Amino acid sequence: MQQSGQASHALSISGPSQWVQRWSPLMRSGGRALDFASGAGRNLPPLRERGSQIVAADRDDKALAMLAQGYPDVQCVCTDLEHAPWPFAARSFDTLVCCNYLYRPRLDLLVGLLAPGGVLIYETFARGNERYGKPSNPAFLLAEGELLRVARRNGLVTLGYEHGFSGPQRPAIVQRLCAVRPPFDAETYPLVG
Repeated sequence: MQQSGQASHALSISGPSQWVQRWSPLMRSGGRALDFASGAGRNLPPLRERGSQIVAADRDDKALAMLAQGYPDVQCVCTDLEHAPWPFAARSFDTLVCCNYLYRPRLDLLVGLLAPGGVLIYETFARGNERYGKPSNPAFLLAEGELLRVARRNGLVTLGYEHGFSGPQRPAIVQRLCAVRPPFDAETYPLVG
Protein backbone atom coordinates (compact mmCIF):
# COMPACT_ATOMS: atom_id res chain seq x y z
CA MET A 1 0.00 0.00 0.00
CA GLN A 2 1.19 3.46 -0.68
CA GLN A 3 0.36 6.37 1.53
CA SER A 4 0.64 9.82 -0.06
CA GLY A 5 2.85 8.37 -2.77
CA GLN A 6 5.25 6.71 -0.33
CA ALA A 7 5.90 2.99 -0.56
CA SER A 8 5.69 1.12 2.70
CA HIS A 9 8.74 -0.32 4.37
CA ALA A 10 7.50 -3.79 5.14
CA LEU A 11 6.48 -5.30 1.84
CA SER A 12 8.46 -3.06 -0.51
CA ILE A 13 11.28 -5.45 -1.25
CA SER A 14 13.16 -6.25 -4.38
CA GLY A 15 11.67 -9.04 -6.41
CA PRO A 16 8.06 -10.04 -6.89
CA SER A 17 5.66 -10.63 -4.06
CA GLN A 18 5.65 -14.27 -3.01
CA TRP A 19 1.84 -14.11 -3.07
CA VAL A 20 1.87 -12.98 -6.71
CA GLN A 21 4.40 -15.69 -7.58
CA ARG A 22 2.34 -18.34 -5.80
CA TRP A 23 -0.75 -17.62 -7.88
CA SER A 24 0.94 -16.72 -11.18
CA PRO A 25 0.28 -20.15 -12.73
CA LEU A 26 -3.40 -19.19 -12.78
CA MET A 27 -2.74 -16.14 -14.97
CA ARG A 28 -4.05 -16.59 -18.51
CA SER A 29 -1.11 -17.06 -20.88
CA GLY A 30 -0.88 -14.10 -23.24
CA GLY A 31 -3.72 -12.34 -21.43
CA ARG A 32 -4.19 -8.68 -20.60
CA ALA A 33 -2.75 -7.79 -17.19
CA LEU A 34 -2.94 -4.67 -15.03
CA ASP A 35 -0.35 -4.03 -12.34
CA PHE A 36 -2.21 -1.39 -10.33
CA ALA A 37 -0.03 0.91 -8.20
CA SER A 38 2.90 -0.79 -9.87
CA GLY A 39 5.71 1.43 -8.65
CA ALA A 40 8.89 0.47 -10.52
CA GLY A 41 7.41 -2.91 -11.49
CA ARG A 42 8.64 -5.44 -8.97
CA ASN A 43 5.70 -7.73 -9.81
CA LEU A 44 6.24 -7.70 -13.57
CA PRO A 45 8.43 -10.84 -13.85
CA PRO A 46 5.60 -13.34 -13.16
CA LEU A 47 3.33 -11.43 -15.56
CA ARG A 48 6.00 -11.48 -18.26
CA GLU A 49 6.64 -15.20 -17.74
CA ARG A 50 2.99 -15.77 -18.69
CA GLY A 51 3.39 -13.66 -21.83
CA SER A 52 0.93 -11.06 -20.55
CA GLN A 53 0.19 -7.82 -22.34
CA ILE A 54 0.92 -5.58 -19.37
CA VAL A 55 -0.38 -2.19 -18.31
CA ALA A 56 1.42 -0.69 -15.31
CA ALA A 57 -0.41 2.16 -13.55
CA ASP A 58 0.99 4.44 -10.89
CA ARG A 59 1.15 8.13 -10.04
CA ASP A 60 4.93 8.07 -9.54
CA ASP A 61 6.35 9.22 -12.88
CA LYS A 62 9.94 8.46 -11.79
CA ALA A 63 9.07 4.88 -10.87
CA LEU A 64 7.25 4.41 -14.18
CA ALA A 65 10.22 5.88 -16.07
CA MET A 66 12.48 3.28 -14.41
CA LEU A 67 9.96 0.59 -15.26
CA ALA A 68 9.78 1.69 -18.90
CA GLN A 69 13.56 1.55 -19.23
CA GLY A 70 13.64 -2.06 -18.10
CA TYR A 71 10.41 -3.13 -19.79
CA PRO A 72 9.83 -1.09 -22.97
CA ASP A 73 6.95 -3.38 -24.02
CA VAL A 74 4.89 -2.49 -20.93
CA GLN A 75 2.27 0.22 -21.36
CA CYS A 76 2.76 2.74 -18.55
CA VAL A 77 -0.16 4.84 -17.34
CA CYS A 78 0.92 7.73 -15.11
CA THR A 79 -2.14 9.03 -13.30
CA ASP A 80 -3.40 9.92 -9.87
CA LEU A 81 -5.09 6.61 -9.03
CA GLU A 82 -7.30 8.28 -6.45
CA HIS A 83 -8.49 11.59 -7.89
CA ALA A 84 -7.89 11.71 -11.65
CA PRO A 85 -10.59 10.51 -14.04
CA TRP A 86 -10.66 6.70 -14.11
CA PRO A 87 -8.41 5.76 -17.06
CA PHE A 88 -9.69 2.20 -17.50
CA ALA A 89 -13.43 2.72 -18.09
CA ALA A 90 -13.60 0.81 -21.38
CA ARG A 91 -11.04 -1.87 -20.52
CA SER A 92 -10.99 -5.31 -19.00
CA PHE A 93 -8.10 -7.48 -17.85
CA ASP A 94 -7.45 -11.19 -17.45
CA THR A 95 -5.15 -10.54 -14.49
CA LEU A 96 -5.25 -7.77 -11.89
CA VAL A 97 -2.33 -7.43 -9.49
CA CYS A 98 -2.32 -4.89 -6.67
CA CYS A 99 0.22 -4.92 -3.85
CA ASN A 100 0.87 -2.47 -1.04
CA TYR A 101 -1.92 -0.10 -2.02
CA LEU A 102 -5.45 0.60 -0.85
CA TYR A 103 -7.89 3.31 -1.83
CA ARG A 104 -11.37 2.07 -0.90
CA PRO A 105 -13.41 4.54 -3.01
CA ARG A 106 -12.01 2.91 -6.17
CA LEU A 107 -11.66 -0.67 -4.99
CA ASP A 108 -14.89 -1.85 -6.64
CA LEU A 109 -13.98 0.00 -9.85
CA LEU A 110 -10.69 -1.86 -9.89
CA VAL A 111 -12.27 -5.27 -9.29
CA GLY A 112 -14.87 -4.44 -11.96
CA LEU A 113 -12.08 -4.47 -14.57
CA LEU A 114 -11.65 -8.23 -14.19
CA ALA A 115 -12.78 -10.19 -17.27
CA PRO A 116 -14.71 -13.48 -16.97
CA GLY A 117 -12.26 -16.19 -15.96
CA GLY A 118 -9.80 -13.50 -14.86
CA VAL A 119 -7.68 -13.65 -11.71
CA LEU A 120 -7.36 -10.97 -9.02
CA ILE A 121 -4.20 -11.13 -6.89
CA TYR A 122 -4.25 -8.57 -4.08
CA GLU A 123 -1.94 -8.08 -1.10
CA THR A 124 -1.75 -5.13 1.27
CA PHE A 125 -1.63 -4.09 4.88
CA ALA A 126 -4.28 -4.71 7.50
CA ARG A 127 -5.28 -3.30 10.86
CA GLY A 128 -2.68 -4.01 13.46
CA ASN A 129 0.14 -2.93 11.15
CA GLU A 130 0.36 0.35 13.05
CA ARG A 131 2.41 -1.57 15.64
CA TYR A 132 5.12 -2.13 13.03
CA GLY A 133 5.28 1.21 11.23
CA LYS A 134 3.63 2.68 8.20
CA PRO A 135 1.02 2.62 6.99
CA SER A 136 -0.64 3.24 10.31
CA ASN A 137 -3.64 5.31 9.23
CA PRO A 138 -6.83 3.15 9.40
CA ALA A 139 -7.87 4.54 6.01
CA PHE A 140 -5.00 2.55 4.50
CA LEU A 141 -5.42 -0.65 6.52
CA LEU A 142 -7.84 -3.44 5.68
CA ALA A 143 -10.30 -4.67 8.27
CA GLU A 144 -10.33 -8.39 8.99
CA GLY A 145 -12.03 -10.19 6.10
CA GLU A 146 -12.39 -7.00 4.03
CA LEU A 147 -10.91 -8.45 0.83
CA LEU A 148 -13.21 -11.46 1.18
CA ARG A 149 -16.21 -9.12 1.34
CA VAL A 150 -14.96 -7.17 -1.70
CA ALA A 151 -14.63 -10.41 -3.68
CA ARG A 152 -18.08 -11.62 -2.62
CA ARG A 153 -19.93 -8.40 -3.44
CA ASN A 154 -18.26 -8.34 -6.87
CA GLY A 155 -19.26 -11.92 -7.67
CA LEU A 156 -15.75 -13.40 -7.47
CA VAL A 157 -14.87 -16.87 -6.23
CA THR A 158 -12.07 -16.84 -3.65
CA LEU A 159 -9.29 -19.32 -4.33
CA GLY A 160 -6.91 -18.21 -1.57
CA TYR A 161 -7.01 -15.85 1.39
CA GLU A 162 -4.64 -15.02 4.23
CA HIS A 163 -4.70 -12.51 7.04
CA GLY A 164 -1.95 -12.29 9.59
CA PHE A 165 1.61 -11.52 10.58
CA SER A 166 4.12 -11.58 7.72
CA GLY A 167 7.05 -12.69 9.86
CA PRO A 168 9.98 -11.35 11.82
CA GLN A 169 12.20 -10.36 8.87
CA ARG A 170 9.75 -7.75 7.58
CA PRO A 171 7.14 -7.50 10.31
CA ALA A 172 3.72 -6.37 9.11
CA ILE A 173 0.09 -7.35 9.35
CA VAL A 174 -1.12 -8.18 5.86
CA GLN A 175 -4.16 -9.46 4.03
CA ARG A 176 -3.93 -11.39 0.78
CA LEU A 177 -6.53 -12.60 -1.68
CA CYS A 178 -6.58 -14.54 -4.90
CA ALA A 179 -9.99 -14.71 -6.57
CA VAL A 180 -11.42 -15.45 -10.00
CA ARG A 181 -14.42 -14.07 -11.87
CA PRO A 182 -16.85 -16.78 -13.05
CA PRO A 183 -17.42 -18.52 -15.26
CA PHE A 184 -14.33 -20.63 -14.89
CA ASP A 185 -13.41 -24.27 -15.03
CA ALA A 186 -12.16 -25.36 -11.61
CA GLU A 187 -9.88 -27.91 -13.29
CA THR A 188 -7.95 -25.05 -14.89
CA TYR A 189 -7.41 -23.52 -11.46
CA PRO A 190 -5.85 -26.41 -9.50
CA LEU A 191 -5.29 -25.94 -5.81
CA VAL A 192 -1.77 -24.81 -4.98
CA GLY A 193 0.37 -27.00 -2.71
